[in-house]
Amino acid sequence: MSERRVIVQKEVVRNGVGFGSALAIAISYTAHKSVLWAIIHGFFSWFYVVYFLLTRD
Repeated sequence: MSERRVIVQKEVVRNGVGFGSALAIAISYTAHKSVLWAIIHGFFSWFYVVYFLLTRD
């Protein structure tokens, strides 16, 4: 039971990081129209998404 739980948790974390990066890239490119900023914000993923939501007008 414990082994299955660890596998499921790893899968959730891996998918969450991928989705967070994709979301950050999409938001960044839409807001700034810059591939460089999109790559940088994709690296920070969920941190940038939360920052964007807190600082938008």
